[in-house]
Amino acid sequence: MAAAVGAAEILRLRLSAHRIENPSGVELSVVDVTRQLFALQGQDFIQGGWALGVRAPGSRLSDLIAALDAGTIVRSAPFRGTLFFLPAEELRWVLGVTAPRTIAGSATRQRQLGLDEAILDRARAATIAALQGGKALARDEYFALLRSIDIDPSAQRGYHVIWHLAQTGLICWGPASGTQQALVLLDEWVSTSRDLSGDEALRELALRYFTGHGPATLRDFAWWAKLTLASARTGLALAADDLVELEHGGESYWASAREIDLASGRRRSTAVHALPGFDEYLLGYTDRSLPLDDEHFARIVPGSNGIFLPMIVAGGRIVGTWRRAEKSGGVTVTPDAFGDLTTRETAAFALSRDAFARFRTS
Repeated sequence: MAAAVGAAEILRLRLSAHRIENPSGVELSVVDVTRQLFALQGQDFIQGGWALGVRAPGSRLSDLIAALDAGTIVRSAPFRGTLFFLPAEELRWVLGVTAPRTIAGSATRQRQLGLDEAILDRARAATIAALQGGKALARDEYFALLRSIDIDPSAQRGYHVIWHLAQTGLICWGPASGTQQALVLLDEWVSTSRDLSGDEALRELALRYFTGHGPATLRDFAWWAKLTLASARTGLALAADDLVELEHGGESYWASAREIDLASGRRRSTAVHALPGFDEYLLGYTDRSLPLDDEHFARIVPGSNGIFLPMIVAGGRIVGTWRRAEKSGGVTVTPDAFGDLTTRETAAFALSRDAFARFRTS
C-alpha cells in the first residue's frame, strides 16, 4: 500500500531529487547534474545554465561552455519542442521515443509557414553539404544558407527548419560562443550514444524522469515527455520495481527508491534559493500547485506570455521572483518577494544571489 505523505514531504523529496539540496553532500559538476535530472529546460541560455550552476555549487558558466564544446552536454529539443540541456549520449534514443509524435503534431504549423516536405528535404540536403566534415554554422550564417537555396527564414520559418531537422536527429546546437551556439551535425558531434528502443526506452525514460523529478504523478511524466498516457503508463509499469509509490490528496506519486533512501533522515529545508526562470522545479510538472499558490502564478508569468521569471524558493515554496541586471561592473540581482522575507531568509537569499553573480561573471 502506498504511504500517505503531505505536501511538505513531497517538496522536501523534490528538492533532494532535483539536487537543489544535495542529500549526499558529494560535490557535483554540471555534467553530473544533467545525468541526475536527465534534461533541464534551456531555451534561455543563461537561465538554463544557472539551472545547472545552482545544483553544482562553485561551478561557472565556463564549465558549461567547456562541456558543450566537448560534446558531453548537448542542447536540443527532445521534449515538447523546447530546448533542453541533456547528456549527449542520451539524445538519439530519446528522440526515437518522442520525435515521431512531436513532428506529427507540428503538421498544421508547418503548413501555415509554407514549409512542405520538398522544401524541408532541400534544407536537409543543403545542411548536410554545409556542415559535414566537422563544420559549424551560427544561427545567422545558417539563415543565410537557407536564403541561398531560396528558403526565406523570416516569420519563424528559419527556426522551424532548425527545429524540424533537430527533431529528425540531423543537427543539434554544438560549440558555444558567449551565450550563442553553432549548429552541427549530430552524428559528427556526438560520437557515443546509448542504443535503446521500444519498451526498454520507455522504461529508461520513466525511470530517469521519476529519479530526477520525483515524487511526481503519471500525468506529470506524460506531459513532461509529451507521451500519450498509454505510453507513459507502460513506461511507469516497466520501471515500477525501482520506484516507490506515495499517496497525496488521493493521487499516486512516484519516486526513485534510491532517492527516497538518500533523502531519509533529512529535515524539511529552511534554505533559500535563487532559482532561474524556466526551472524544472516548477516547469517539470503539469500540476504546479504544490510549490506555488495559484494567486501568485501571474507574478511568475506576467501577462501569461510564456516567459517564466527567476524564482525565490524558501523551504521548498516559491515565495517571490528576482531580476538580474548586467553592467560593466558586474551582475546585480533584485528580489521581488510575494511578502516580507525574514532577516534569515534575506541573508540566505543573498548567498544564492552572490553564487549566481559568480557563476555568470567568471
